[in-house]
Amino acid sequence: MKVLLLEEVENLGEAGEIVTVKDGYGRNFLIPRGMARLATGGIVKAWKEERRQASRKIAKAKEDAEALAAEMANVEVVVFVKVGEENRIFGSVTPVHVADGLAKHGIQADRRKIDINDEIKHTGVYSASVKIHPEVVAEVKIRVEPETAAA
Repeated sequence: MKVLLLEEVENLGEAGEIVTVKDGYGRNFLIPRGMARLATGGIVKAWKEERRQASRKIAKAKEDAEALAAEMANVEVVVFVKVGEENRIFGSVTPVHVADGLAKHGIQADRRKIDINDEIKHTGVYSASVKIHPEVVAEVKIRVEPETAAA
């Protein structure tokens, strides 16, 4: 019996492969568990079309992420903090501050995907990495200023 694997099956093959298995194994194990489908012409054709459309969506998402990364390269996030002697800040600048600053520029970013590259102890200009897509990382400038400058 020929089946189209819908997911990776150990010692059998990867998702999308057409493999030959014993009738009982296919009918009683693979197909009921949703790991495979009977490899008829229509199912194989539909699977290929699905994969083609999925790859197109992935390429479009990456293209959009690269455009957003280019836009983010021109953005400078300004964070106002309380400072002490020698412009040393109280507390710290967190990814939440960066996400809020990006939101003011109309860019939505998940705080969990923001990585501040340097430890921020003083006022000044720093950088942060924002993971927009699995293959695209954007750099954002962070300017830390004393809170009195905001007033």
